[in-house]
Amino acid sequence: MINEKIIVKVENERIEIDKGSTLKEISNLFQTNFKDPIILAKVDGNYKELSNTINKECNIEFVTYLDREGNRIYVNGLILLLIYSAKKVIRRHKLIVKHSLDKGIYIKTDKKITPIDVELIKKEMKESIRINLPIEKYNVTRTDAIDYFESIKENSKIDLLKYTTNTFVTLYKLGNVYDYLFSKMPIDTRCLEKFDLKYIDEYGFVLLYQSYGMKEGIKAYKHHQMIYDIYEDYYNWMKTIRAENVASLNNIVSSGKIGDLIRIEETIQSSKLLNIAREIFSNKSKIKIVLLAGPSSSGKTTTCNKLCMYLRSFGLNPKTLSMDNYFVERSSTPLDEFGKPNFECLQALNLKLFDEQVKQIVEGKEVRTPLFDFVAGKPNLQSGELIKLEKDDILLIEGIHALNPNLLKEIPRKNKYEIYLAPFNCMNLDDHNRISTTDNRLLRRIIRDNINRGHNVESTLDSWESVRRGEESNIFPYQDEADVIFNTALIYELGVLKTYVEPLLYSVSMNSTYYDDAKRLINTLKLFLPIPSEDIPKDSIIREFIGGGCFRQ
Repeated sequence: MINEKIIVKVENERIEIDKGSTLKEISNLFQTNFKDPIILAKVDGNYKELSNTINKECNIEFVTYLDREGNRIYVNGLILLLIYSAKKVIRRHKLIVKHSLDKGIYIKTDKKITPIDVELIKKEMKESIRINLPIEKYNVTRTDAIDYFESIKENSKIDLLKYTTNTFVTLYKLGNVYDYLFSKMPIDTRCLEKFDLKYIDEYGFVLLYQSYGMKEGIKAYKHHQMIYDIYEDYYNWMKTIRAENVASLNNIVSSGKIGDLIRIEETIQSSKLLNIAREIFSNKSKIKIVLLAGPSSSGKTTTCNKLCMYLRSFGLNPKTLSMDNYFVERSSTPLDEFGKPNFECLQALNLKLFDEQVKQIVEGKEVRTPLFDFVAGKPNLQSGELIKLEKDDILLIEGIHALNPNLLKEIPRKNKYEIYLAPFNCMNLDDHNRISTTDNRLLRRIIRDNINRGHNVESTLDSWESVRRGEESNIFPYQDEADVIFNTALIYELGVLKTYVEPLLYSVSMNSTYYDDAKRLINTLKLFLPIPSEDIPKDSIIREFIGGGCFRQ
């Protein structure tokens, strides 16, 4: 029988293929054009696994792990390979994929491990890559999947599957291991060769990998103890209240007790911020400036306002200064490597004016600060606020660059108190599927951009990569310099954000460049029961994004 032929466009080259050819077969013809292994394909703009077949004319582009979506698939492939390899080395141990740590993912074990164990897992992973094991995809009934996970005592997956209404679910098989992973996957292990494992302590290690923004390769691991401790404290608290993952959160929602959880968590978070205010007050004789920095959608505005309120309760009189008012004229904004205005870089600010005015304020002089007109794209030097510090006054400065040591060099470090803010999301889907802090912030920003700025989802997603690059260069390198790190994430928030963001995500058309991003976020949120916002206090950080708060935005 003669195979039917079709013409497809691959990497801008028209070729003839057999109808029904897999993307893997087609990729083999073009692999020599790529330095790194092809891991995924874009078919008419939509990402497809290499196991998919082509049955009609289309446009095909291939991507490696250095592509943003390709990198996500790469990392999830590594996680599956890690789980498979660990079962061969430390059979009775359970691995839990926790959170990002430095340029990797922290993996926790339920039993003690040694550095030798980690090296043996790494060796087993490399062997599986060498012999190139296939990663196979199976669509099975939800009940069959539950039966399988019951047989291997994967309780977190059993609980999660109870909250999906799909008749069929997708499992991926590597060797003798099946797993339920919320991601497309590589077709085999050969493409997963670039990774490393770093032993941290007897209950955990870090899976290091090269992200799509790291052109120089995998970086040597740098431990961030404060961030590690914050995550550990939060996980321990989640365990105490039996809200360790999405399924357990859903149990609280379905039992009608979510209002109690909201009130408890908001009280605890406010108490932690009050303790920071108390620390500042205790050192008021030397602290002249409080600096607050954090990535996009970390809740800087609300945190700054609440901190001011708490400082006033101790008798201090805080004055606030936003670094956003020190932007240079939009026409003078530096351009990034893609020729677009780089609002995230330090040079986008009038550094000379900022340093001069803050120095004068600390010296007790009255200063009129600028007010940036975001519509006109230029600062108004005559309309800003007059600031003068009196005896019990303290200056709070908020901005993404606030912790950059290249600012305020003439003011001694002892006179500054530095706070780093970030929503360190600890609410994962199950033991192997994490929800990144980046996605948490992105959902916050999509809602806020739509409510406050009238932006659609695609507009937010289009600017997100530039924002992320700016954070990597201008925020994250200085987080360890902070006096304190404040976690602005809330266990319950994704259930609340779901009700606001889902309709917006569904507005992204199938022809959009960002359809895959929207679909991925929708599929994650589907597993959360919706949480109403009525019980959320008006001073909550979440109000900064969904509205109804008591602080001026």
